[in-house]
Amino acid sequence: MNTSEPVTGLIPGAALEAPGAELANEIARLANQIFNGGSIQRPTALPIAGAETAHFQSPTALAQAAGSEALKDSPAPPDAFVPTGLALGITHVPPGGGSGGALGSTEPYFMSLISGTPAAAAVPLGPLPSTQAASGPAYDLSNQNSTLAANAALPDNTGLTQSPAYPEAGGIAPGAAYPESAASPRTASPAVSSPEGSSAPGAAASPTHGAVPKNLAVPQTTALPAAAPEPTLEQRVPGSSFGIESLELPGANDTVNLSPVSGLFSAEAVRRDFPILREKIHGKRLIWLDNAATTQKPQSVIDRISYFYEHENSNVHRAAHTLAARSTDAYEGARDRVKRFLNAGSNENIVFTRGATEAINLVAKSWGARYVTKGDEILVTHLEHHANIVPWQQLAQATGATLRVAPVDDRGQVKLDEFERLLNSRTRLVAFAHVSNALGTILPIQQMVEMAHRHGAKVLVDGAQAVSHLRVDVQAIDCDWYCFSGHKVFGPTGIGALYGKPEILAVTPPWQGGGNMIQDVTFEKTQFQPPPWRFEAGTGNIADAVGLGAAIDYVSQLGLENIARHEHELLEYGTEQLRRVPGLRILGTAPEKAGVLSFVIDGLRTEEMSAALDLEGIAVRSGHHCAQPILRRFGLESTVRASLAPYNTCEDLDALVEALLRLAAGSSGRVSS
Repeated sequence: MNTSEPVTGLIPGAALEAPGAELANEIARLANQIFNGGSIQRPTALPIAGAETAHFQSPTALAQAAGSEALKDSPAPPDAFVPTGLALGITHVPPGGGSGGALGSTEPYFMSLISGTPAAAAVPLGPLPSTQAASGPAYDLSNQNSTLAANAALPDNTGLTQSPAYPEAGGIAPGAAYPESAASPRTASPAVSSPEGSSAPGAAASPTHGAVPKNLAVPQTTALPAAAPEPTLEQRVPGSSFGIESLELPGANDTVNLSPVSGLFSAEAVRRDFPILREKIHGKRLIWLDNAATTQKPQSVIDRISYFYEHENSNVHRAAHTLAARSTDAYEGARDRVKRFLNAGSNENIVFTRGATEAINLVAKSWGARYVTKGDEILVTHLEHHANIVPWQQLAQATGATLRVAPVDDRGQVKLDEFERLLNSRTRLVAFAHVSNALGTILPIQQMVEMAHRHGAKVLVDGAQAVSHLRVDVQAIDCDWYCFSGHKVFGPTGIGALYGKPEILAVTPPWQGGGNMIQDVTFEKTQFQPPPWRFEAGTGNIADAVGLGAAIDYVSQLGLENIARHEHELLEYGTEQLRRVPGLRILGTAPEKAGVLSFVIDGLRTEEMSAALDLEGIAVRSGHHCAQPILRRFGLESTVRASLAPYNTCEDLDALVEALLRLAAGSSGRVSS
């Protein structure tokens, strides 16, 4: 292949002026139409002998350009980011060109479309011509009441355009070059490296989007070989989403109809999106069954965080420079993703926190400290995580309120008649989990919220164990607060969110003081920002909030319904297989249950089982799971917990059961925990 000519400033749909331009442009046009057309008729001759297949590579490494490996068997949800343009690269934009990040890509990357042709060095492309400047509210960038709209002109005359892969980031204009560091060594095909100093600085400014930052350059790439005259192809692909891995060209007079992707959910494809799952533990393949403690992270989330630090890193809201605007757009774009994920009414209903624990403490120490008084009652259930017990216990002790506990039955279900009997006119607040972390029980939260509201109580739902398994609609649930942790939903640690009804957040005092949450400060008086910013004092966990947004994109595009169906099948299979193990007892057998298998085996200590399973490469959790009250309700101090995620398989559960069978066979004479 000819590598002497660099291709710079590529724009989707633009013609290439380089050797092989005719073929390159034909392939680009073909690929664009595949995502928007219908059928493909084979030309009389192929431009390159032997090039029988046009491949849409879907690497699980850096730029899963056509979506993740997992998406090939699952249709995209209505708001998925569907590829709508391709010119030697794939750009994802949401329907209608609105803002939103592409799944699994830090930028669109140059990809080989000819079978057997190695992918060239990663050459990012600008956004589609239809992509507009980032929209959204003006942000207070100076703390002195001066504002700068998200699409205002900035130093160097750089417009706040949406970046191609992360439109909320306010980044690079069409034709703009990216630093060579944007390319990653993690590519599905061999990359052609550029000679040192071969970048082309000073790319021309886009007439629509402003000048390109001076410090950005395009790495050299490989030109395609010379082509035959351009053929005529007709393509009409009806609304297909991700998953076209290759297009087999038919006979000269044949037509192939490309229908939307369909098929069964592929856990193995999902697994390939998670680099840590390629680890070997004691020489064995890692089987991660500790998902209730934390989920692993897909490559798209890892790359999004890296991209933030490489291209957007700045504090938010407080400066009138380009990086501050990019960072602010990325951060507030993540807030918008959380809003849509929970179906909240407004971005202003979403407060970023360190996780569900901090969110519960925020409510207890701000709203609770003001509105809960002596004689009031706080109601929780026996199923709660310590994070949904201790803050209310502290609040009750500080205010003179009473903490009451709704019991559960022998299957781990809340006794709804007892729950309602404990509600009365003195009940000020009710708090319960959506899904039990220790047993997996799914609580009937909508019914419980309605009961509590009938008695005038406010309701907080701890959704930490729910959001990666179930679709959540806070408006339908009608709870007053809902919280979750990012690391339980394939996002980073140290980030989470609290949803609050606007009328409640409006009357809730801030619980921490400092920068970012103020409008004006004198020594006599401080005026606070409106919600949600009044609850986000100081510099937030900006990069991980952006990473959480990428995780939400990933989960949303896999489809929570697909995840729930797959995990339910695993749960049924695992429950049945565990019955083969002598002396094994499962805790939590509620009919409505998420993917948690919590058990003990006669004659074996839980920590002994966990250590032995680790030697087989199987990661489970042993202990009390920060839920001692519910385990003691069943007469235990600890269990082994295997918890499921979309990358788990029946083979994982088979390996677990076979290892337990070997342990049980050698447990004679041992003392049970």
